[in-house]
Amino acid sequence: MQGAWAPRDQGQSPGRMSALGRSSVILLTYVLAAIELTCLFMQFSVVPYLSRKLGLDSIAFGYLQTTFGVLQLLGGPVFGRFADQRGARAALTLSFLAALALYLLLAAASSPALPGVYLLFASRLPGALMHTLPAAQMVITDLSAPEERPAALGRLGLCFGVGVILGSLLGGTLVSAYGIQCPAILAALATLLGAILSFTCIPASTKGTKTDTQTPPPGGPRASVFDLKAIASLLRLPDVPRIFLVKVASNFPTGLFMVMFSIISMDFFQLEAAQAGYLMSFFGLLQMVTQGLVIGQLSSHFSEEALLRASVLAFIAVGLAMAWMSSVFHFCLLVPGLVFSLCTLNVVTDSMLTKAVSASDTGAMLGLCASVQPLLRTLGPTVGGFLYRSFGVPVFGHVQVAINVLVLLVLWRKPMPQRKDKVR
Repeated sequence: MQGAWAPRDQGQSPGRMSALGRSSVILLTYVLAAIELTCLFMQFSVVPYLSRKLGLDSIAFGYLQTTFGVLQLLGGPVFGRFADQRGARAALTLSFLAALALYLLLAAASSPALPGVYLLFASRLPGALMHTLPAAQMVITDLSAPEERPAALGRLGLCFGVGVILGSLLGGTLVSAYGIQCPAILAALATLLGAILSFTCIPASTKGTKTDTQTPPPGGPRASVFDLKAIASLLRLPDVPRIFLVKVASNFPTGLFMVMFSIISMDFFQLEAAQAGYLMSFFGLLQMVTQGLVIGQLSSHFSEEALLRASVLAFIAVGLAMAWMSSVFHFCLLVPGLVFSLCTLNVVTDSMLTKAVSASDTGAMLGLCASVQPLLRTLGPTVGGFLYRSFGVPVFGHVQVAINVLVLLVLWRKPMPQRKDKVR
């Protein structure tokens, strides 16, 4: 285990890393992702209460959420390129340090002696560099065999489920028992631990000897992390535009619904805050099982193309059911199909997109993939709010069916490529 855990000799390439060393790094990466996601969902449970305490109305709270979404949208691709150039250790350490700054600012914002509103908005700024999940995906992509990649990426769903359940539970409990500041301080301590573990135990690079670095020729300029043309060029590679478009289009209707879910749960389902929390925990538990267990089993028996088509078909079936949904009981019945389609689509498209680029660009590609959700969080309140006010809840089902029927026609007209991974 020496090559994987020693604090200063992890510069060795994955090609020379033992199987035990790779397994140890992957396991630690799962732990780090679970820590960050738990802290993130603790923060989600704190911010609404803190905003109310500081006197922010719903419009100002919307601005706060949009600010976080825009910063993550802009920061995702740049962070991914940074991860490719500087390595996994630097990327994960930077992400945890950014999270540490966010939680410290959040804790300071809850102090009556400080300008809370300004500090609350300032706490959104480090969000541009908080991308632990894409960094973890890059490590797992680099260290796993192509045929094992969907299952390995799917296991991150266990980490996400832990974050949803444990983070929401801890956040709500600590706010009720000890006040708003307590979860923020606990999250700051946990992310500090994550930064230390990342810096001391994660290899400097997880890429192979042929793609460890993107070093320019002698005397040539060093590639910039902020080279947006280089990032955008990944979207022009063969087959990448189609796969990426399928990912964005299929996610869009469900993303709108999930952005509006807090309003729908109160107005349409007539749920109290605690009941909505139980429903989200159910959602998180299903995601844990689906990504952690189901997708791994399915990927060993079916091709990525077949799983992608199955996810789109499931989206269509769920959309039809959503159009006729009239109670929270009906929603609970369709949640398993919704979770299956979401998890399968995202895991399979992430796997296909990382195989479509060189190993030296997996971080940048995963950064682009990670920007899909912030994009939906940015557009969702405006578009979703208009649709909900104008047409009600059934419109989300209608939009989901229409868009995914078009996506299914595209997939059947021209099958997605089955690629081998690039040589590492």
